[in-house]
Amino acid sequence: MNTRPIPLAAALLAVFSTPALADHEGESPLKLVGTVVIAGSNPTSLPTQIPTTIEGVTRLQIENQINASDAEDALKYLPSLLVRKRYIGDYNHAVLSTRASGTGNSARSAVYADGVLLSNYLGNGATFAPRWGMVAPEEIERVDVLYGPFSAAYGGNSVGAVVDYQTRMPKQFEAHARVAYVHQPFELYNTKENFGAKQASMSLGSRHGAWSWFLGVNRTDSDGQPQTYITRAIADGAGSGGAPVSGAVIGKDRTNRDVYILGTATQYHTVQDHAKFKVAYDFSPTVRASYSLGWWQNDSNGTPNTYLRDAAGKPVYSGAAAINGRTFTLAPTDFNASREELRHLMHGLTVKSNSKGVFDWEVAASLYDYSRDILRAPTTARPAAASGGAGRIVDQGGTGWNTLSLKGVWRPDGMRGAHIVDFGYQRAAYKLSTIERATSDWLDGAAGARNQSFAGRTSIDSLYVQDTWRLAPDWKTVLGARFEHWEARDGETGNASTVVPHARRSDNYVSPKAALAYQASDDWTIKASTGRAVRMPTVSELYQGGINNAGTLVNNDPNLKAERSWTTELSAERLAGNSALRLTAFFERNSDALYSQLLTAKVSTVQNVDLIRTHGLETAWSSDNVLLEGLDMQASLTWTDSRIKRNARFAASEGKWQPRIPEWRASAVASYRVNDKLSATLAARYSGKQYSTLDNSDINGFAYQGASKYFTVDARLRYRLDKHWSAALGIDNANNYKYWNFHPYPQRSYSMEVKFDW
Repeated sequence: MNTRPIPLAAALLAVFSTPALADHEGESPLKLVGTVVIAGSNPTSLPTQIPTTIEGVTRLQIENQINASDAEDALKYLPSLLVRKRYIGDYNHAVLSTRASGTGNSARSAVYADGVLLSNYLGNGATFAPRWGMVAPEEIERVDVLYGPFSAAYGGNSVGAVVDYQTRMPKQFEAHARVAYVHQPFELYNTKENFGAKQASMSLGSRHGAWSWFLGVNRTDSDGQPQTYITRAIADGAGSGGAPVSGAVIGKDRTNRDVYILGTATQYHTVQDHAKFKVAYDFSPTVRASYSLGWWQNDSNGTPNTYLRDAAGKPVYSGAAAINGRTFTLAPTDFNASREELRHLMHGLTVKSNSKGVFDWEVAASLYDYSRDILRAPTTARPAAASGGAGRIVDQGGTGWNTLSLKGVWRPDGMRGAHIVDFGYQRAAYKLSTIERATSDWLDGAAGARNQSFAGRTSIDSLYVQDTWRLAPDWKTVLGARFEHWEARDGETGNASTVVPHARRSDNYVSPKAALAYQASDDWTIKASTGRAVRMPTVSELYQGGINNAGTLVNNDPNLKAERSWTTELSAERLAGNSALRLTAFFERNSDALYSQLLTAKVSTVQNVDLIRTHGLETAWSSDNVLLEGLDMQASLTWTDSRIKRNARFAASEGKWQPRIPEWRASAVASYRVNDKLSATLAARYSGKQYSTLDNSDINGFAYQGASKYFTVDARLRYRLDKHWSAALGIDNANNYKYWNFHPYPQRSYSMEVKFDW
């Protein structure tokens, strides 16, 4: 077997894997027949020895290179990844996009923190983003990303990627504090305001004998730019009537029609608090138990602003309004406001062995609980609604999920033996409980009669096994399979007068996996991986809909099929000295893809798309000390062709691009260590044209609800004042590119932070 040390920077941009239950603290990274073992005090939880694409970023890289205000920012420059983060503290739309999955497909990736599931599989879409707020950027030790469903240790939601956050666990006393401020001047249509965010955090931790502990708290106070816009197609205006108003802006909608932009809504002011306590106990040198408790609260206000003014100069929010001789009717809820009170709890418990011998094991359980989740919104028009009035209350209290995992690793011949066998049992259970009620006072009133309700449960019980087999000194293969039993039950969809129950459903699926690696030379490795993934319908896709006056279900389908995907990748990697180069071809065939489709001209619902095919090429390169000592660079370029091949329910979409998948994506980072104290980073990201609709009718991406191309440049300057203090200045979107992904992204933003580390 060809084994030699390689630089960590190269390892993080190469395909690597770490024995799932092993800790290689103090060792050098090793190249092991097409895989790389990453050394460090916090071993990744990603699976054993899979010769496929894994990328990563370390704490030091985050500190020096990324203006990280939220945990998801750590992924910003990794190949083919995009998190749809609209503003600092975006808690309900920051969806992860991968090679063949767009930002509308939150259920096609898996995000973990210290082995605890953060992905929200209660639904699929923008409002079911991972619970990023449960991880503070400053507690991250490193992040690893496994591309594709090539490990039997993960379910069908891993079809896009598996993201694994490893957070700090002290070995001696340490203390940290951080304050940060972000300023964003924002100009769009008739909005010209300054938005921004303030952040503060503090953490303590230590180790005493067999015990170690960590306690961290942080707060984010953020004002984001407006997210939604009230528009009217100019051609739809009536000929006469209504009070004359001024202030409307002429623009285009995503289909390139002429529209009036009348104002904004959903400008969030959000205050988030997060606390985390972690404790670990070493029963012996090889067995450790750890427990983590995360608490997250979010209080947010969504505020509208009208551009319209009547003859007296007063703002106009509702009623009949005449614009340039055409009359438009504004509904009371067009300029919508909202208030949210969210209190979520996360528990994680793990006991595992780390003998590095013939057998190791792990038992892990987690719980995520919506202990309080209230949204209040008016049904009366402003300005009266600003001081109260009729409204609605949406309560999701009791919603959540729990997981259980029993894992084993068997090494018949020890760590360097021909076989390493991973096996285990896993269970994940999800509960949705949503009820919307009327209220006489949307600000403070009690909940009244039911308007609508959705409830249900899904669960997946899984068994898996995979064998990493070294066939010869230069050959390695991984063969595995995953059996999954899926069940949906207790489903209910209700309106004001009727509740329709849904029948229990269950299905069984088997997903085989295979990978092969060949060490062609000291520098080159050739790899191939393939795997099947079955993405089950989520509880919201099944049950969150409505009932019409005839008692018929609309906008949901409790009989949805599961998505079934076959994904394959072929890679060649070169690791030489301080540089790494990877060339990857990827392919995916996705049958019965779950997408929201048109039922009528104005009503959409989740349905199965018969067949989507994706293929593409991805390159990733990194090198240390390029041209001069201290200059580190990395870059990636991805070409993708993702098309809807068959869709009997919406024939107009056949042959069109899969939504939110651009043809071209690229990123580049150049970081220069001037000396031991000062570092400077310049980075850029590019994404080509994309669409939000299945039939690609949204030809204008630079509009509300459109999805545009973009090119942004970021910069960061970090200086260590002394052993304990550091400061950083940053600019995101320095070229002030105005781009969209349904909502407008942030414009040029300036950041500054001061940190203390002991």
